[in-house]
Amino acid sequence: MNVTELSRQVKVPTTKLLEILPQLGFDIGKKAIKVDDRVARDIFHKFQDPRVREKFLGEGGQKLKTVKEMTTPLLAGQSRIVEVGDTITVKELAIKLNVPVTRLILQLMKNGVMASINERVDFETALLIAADFGFEVKKEAGGEKVDWEKEKEERTKIFGDEAKNLSPRPPVVVVMGHVDHGKTKLLDAIRSTDVVSGEAGGITQHIGAYQVVKNGQQITFIDTPGHEAFSAMRSRGAAVADLAILVVAADDGVQPQTIEALSLIRSAGLPFVVAINKIDKPDANVDKIKTALSEMGVAPEDWGGKTICVEISAKEKINIDGLLDTLILVYEMEKEKIQGNPNRAAVGTIIEARLDKGLGPVATCIVQTGTLNRGDVVKIGQSVSKIRALKNWHGAEVEKATPSMPVRILGLKAVPLVGDILSEVSDKKEIRQLLKMTDQNKHRLMKREEVNTRSVNKDENGEEKETGANVNLVLKADVLGSVEAILEALTKLENKGVKIKVVKQGLGNINEGDIEQAKNLGADVIGFHNKIMPEAETMAANLGVEVKISPIIYELLDFVAEKVKALTKTESVVKSLGKGRVIKIFRTEKKAQLVGVKIWEGKAIPAAEINVVHGETVVAKGKALRIQCGKENMKEVVEGEECGISVEGTNVIKEGDILEFYVVEEK
Repeated sequence: MNVTELSRQVKVPTTKLLEILPQLGFDIGKKAIKVDDRVARDIFHKFQDPRVREKFLGEGGQKLKTVKEMTTPLLAGQSRIVEVGDTITVKELAIKLNVPVTRLILQLMKNGVMASINERVDFETALLIAADFGFEVKKEAGGEKVDWEKEKEERTKIFGDEAKNLSPRPPVVVVMGHVDHGKTKLLDAIRSTDVVSGEAGGITQHIGAYQVVKNGQQITFIDTPGHEAFSAMRSRGAAVADLAILVVAADDGVQPQTIEALSLIRSAGLPFVVAINKIDKPDANVDKIKTALSEMGVAPEDWGGKTICVEISAKEKINIDGLLDTLILVYEMEKEKIQGNPNRAAVGTIIEARLDKGLGPVATCIVQTGTLNRGDVVKIGQSVSKIRALKNWHGAEVEKATPSMPVRILGLKAVPLVGDILSEVSDKKEIRQLLKMTDQNKHRLMKREEVNTRSVNKDENGEEKETGANVNLVLKADVLGSVEAILEALTKLENKGVKIKVVKQGLGNINEGDIEQAKNLGADVIGFHNKIMPEAETMAANLGVEVKISPIIYELLDFVAEKVKALTKTESVVKSLGKGRVIKIFRTEKKAQLVGVKIWEGKAIPAAEINVVHGETVVAKGKALRIQCGKENMKEVVEGEECGISVEGTNVIKEGDILEFYVVEEK
């Protein structure tokens, strides 16, 4: 629990509380920011004692609520112990604790966690918040819980080596943080190249891996476009990174993706350094950032905590050397864990994969142990391939890749998934068997089944009958919150005959993979606050895939609504409005007339359709363009009123004719 929250609950100013606690036997430190939940409960109980309050606060000390008043009332049969997995949505946690979602979100905010109703919080956060409501949290058995021991055992089989064969390898550093906080610009400054200007909108569109040398020490950096790919690596047991940099902008502060990034870093158990970027900005406030981090349990080292914070400006290249020196220092402390065996068959992790028009399947891999050579046979997922070429991050061809080296692989038989494990196969008999199996499965691996937009059933006579239609969409947006907002809005556009199906969703710009998938799945592509890559735009034009991009959600919804409307069966219904008699012809033109009319039934409105009736026969059709009474334009005229009507589409109206006014509605 935060000390500030504890002081609020015991109704004692924070500074006063920190002075009193040592005298009560709670020596948590004069600059403490957080306190253990059990200790916080003991402190609260202490301050319930009137004698304690009188001794330290005098008669002015406010009376506290009892623990019973603080905690949430239980439902019938409910326990004070709840089970939570590694992560849980805010909504699910509120249900488990029997508290309103709004109250839970407020409590999260007080603890420095900004999370919406559908966002996930980690186990540690759930533990802290539940304690505030008088609940104890236990690790959930089964469900989404990761069996870390089993995962460690499996990874040891793949990556493991005897200690005598291991030697230090360069650290692999992942750079994470909120969008536009300067992650790519930081790498820009580190490797003194200009990658960010080549990215659409200045936002990273792909996972890049780069190597630099500082004081003779190689460091591999991974620039990730979002947390989705990093999560995919972890979910497949591919702990590719050894260290992390959490980038926070000094002028923007802790944002939702900052919290999400920190949660992922903690879950992966990565040592990390906080880079407080953009200190050159006039409105930069480093102390505010450190306060926000402290409230998240990330106490800066210079504030008595354990987290190293480095103040930098990626744009002005301020203190970049200091950040690299800090990374090397952290690496030296973790060196025993960051090792590999270069003298064995290569094993690595795929961090990027795509289908290139000219080169075929291309993948970027971080070699984690062993040495990968050009010409090696490798197994990735269900596919076995012989490496035709290796390229380093500069794009130059290399003969081999050693541990921690990022390398681009050409010659694959299929596009792998991000997070797939690459393993070299050296046994010739095994190679022949795997290649044979791959050839048999090649058609299945490369084929993409087309998804029909209409579902068809047979009626009693065996004839096809239409049962509905789908509007298939590929959705890409700038941040996760945008995706959730659009998904929720799309559900409101569906009707009984047409369903909206988002076949793929993601963050970042629209790329060739999105267009290819949209084509294969019969989908349109919509993008919010992003751009389409030039190659993808060309591919979309060639394949006939429709793409709609807008920074305004309603424009995207209108686009989808038109698609739904096009597939919706409509019925034209004629709705009668009223009738009037022509009492004077003012002007007649080639295809229009201005006539005086007296309404004797119902009403007439501008834009109404008109039947011109002579006797009992409809002799012409027209449309009311404008209706006037005197010189004033009217929105409608009703029974008993006289008006002038400009009728478009006919010039055969005569005095005494009846005009029937109606509108056609589609249902």
